[in-house]
Amino acid sequence: MFSILLVLLVIVAVLMTGLILLQKSEGSGMSGSSAASMFGGVLTGSAAGNFLTKTTAILATIFFVLCALLSLVVAKTSVSQQHQSELRQELTAPEQQVEEPLQSTPAEPVKIDEK
Repeated sequence: MFSILLVLLVIVAVLMTGLILLQKSEGSGMSGSSAASMFGGVLTGSAAGNFLTKTTAILATIFFVLCALLSLVVAKTSVSQQHQSELRQELTAPEQQVEEPLQSTPAEPVKIDEK
């Protein structure tokens, strides 16, 4: 279930990103004349903007619903609870004694003969 929802979330995110990039910005966006030529002249002018805006809103809603479903699935799985309990055990376990590093003996200074 988790894998299916995650794949759907990635697909929706990619589609939404593409639609957002197609929308007209303050300057000149791709939803102008190039979008009309991409869609075969079916969507021109404000029709392209309305279509892209509505589709983006629908995809954004689906994205948030999928995020909520994924969080519910993860919260209810036993794997997640098992990892949480292991983490709690690690955090509450007494600290292990760490051995002190070996002390190295200082080396004798090297004498350089100056000639």
